[in-house]
Amino acid sequence: MPELALAGLTLVVFLPGLFGGPERRRAIGVVTAAGLAGLFGLSLLVDARGALFDGAFVADGLARFFKQVFVLATLLGVVGGLSLPGPARDRRALEYHLLLLASLLGMMVLASARELVLLFVAFELMSIPLYVLAGFAKRDELAVEAALKFFLVGSLSTAILAYGLSFLYGVTGTTALPDIVRALDRPDPLLVLGFLLVLAGLGFKIAAFPFHMWVPDTYEAASTPFVAWLSVAPKAAGFAVIFRVFVEGAGDRGAVWVPYAATLAVVTIVAGNLMALAQTNIKRLLAYSGIAHIGYMLLGITAVSPFGVAVVLFYLVAYVFSNMGAFLVVEAVAHAEGSTAIRSFQGLAQRSPVLALAMLLFLLSLGGIPFVAGFWAKLYVFWAAAQAGLYGLVLVGAVLTVVALFYYLLVAKQMYIDPPRTPTPVRVPGALTLVLVVSALAVVLLGLYPGPLVDVALRAAAPLF
Repeated sequence: MPELALAGLTLVVFLPGLFGGPERRRAIGVVTAAGLAGLFGLSLLVDARGALFDGAFVADGLARFFKQVFVLATLLGVVGGLSLPGPARDRRALEYHLLLLASLLGMMVLASARELVLLFVAFELMSIPLYVLAGFAKRDELAVEAALKFFLVGSLSTAILAYGLSFLYGVTGTTALPDIVRALDRPDPLLVLGFLLVLAGLGFKIAAFPFHMWVPDTYEAASTPFVAWLSVAPKAAGFAVIFRVFVEGAGDRGAVWVPYAATLAVVTIVAGNLMALAQTNIKRLLAYSGIAHIGYMLLGITAVSPFGVAVVLFYLVAYVFSNMGAFLVVEAVAHAEGSTAIRSFQGLAQRSPVLALAMLLFLLSLGGIPFVAGFWAKLYVFWAAAQAGLYGLVLVGAVLTVVALFYYLLVAKQMYIDPPRTPTPVRVPGALTLVLVVSALAVVLLGLYPGPLVDVALRAAAPLF
């Protein structure tokens, strides 16, 4: 039902945009946002379970949770993008929103895929529109360059992923994921190699180190509302695949992946945080910060437990609101200052105190300060890793969390201590204000009452084991 509803929304957006005039094209964003809001409400009300196509497509609690995250992130990104000015965007609004919806459809199918061919096709349906959207500003040389880097790295990751999947099929003789996972009872070296190649291919998609090289340039050059969405939704889709391939049904056999996941988590946390220290552009800082957060999420996977998976799901929701909120504040400031440099935030608390407060909440959440959503996300991840006896990983993560606070508080210093370069308040359009208010409230409420969402995440994670 969610996929069919989304396909219907795509047609609703496509036909008026194809035959309507400029005024109708400008309304496409509003229609898309309204449709996504209805789809999100539908996903909350309808809890259908079952499988189709001999188990290749499954509707379960995990798929439902991920689909809600995807739709919510896309809704926030679309509403935040309604404020983007420019005749080119008005003229090409149909392309922009159709590509977003196509990528979203790929993510939703991906969350339910339990068969290699369907998984691969869904991955490409999600990925190919992202390359176009990254270079949507065709006359901006930086955007075109960033899109080309994104495309080349993404193509390489696709090749590695397909190569790994071919080993899984070659060794087991099946494309059904449950049957492939059961083959781990007597692991073949080629089977292990296939799984490792799949993990490397997914590493590009979730931007884990050392597969992160496309992230900073793409984030800096692409439009900020799109980057806000890109920084969370495709990464969540990557984790959905990791859960399906490496965790679901593995049981005790999943312990074989712990050393690899732990190594990937540590190097990603260390590299992301250390590279963020030297940044002077806020979008690049948030890009490297996002790499570090992927490392923290990988910590939860190393626990190989229902609680470990549940805290990753909680972390993803907290990250959606915190990271998208931070990027959309950057969007407002960048329009006022004409720059995304960190120094453009100088004196923001004196110019626009509410906007500065929202940015401070998002930064504190990303840094893991009590009592906002990000604090519980990191605490739960460390807790899950400690329960699995991975105390060294917990120590590294805790130390690097302090390092992360340094560069987050540098931005706070610019806002609250440095004098403003101009007294003019930052103008925030109504649509952007709505998204910032929703994100800030979510960050605070999840920080004060994390329990209900944790319970939902536990119910979604438990059947994997």
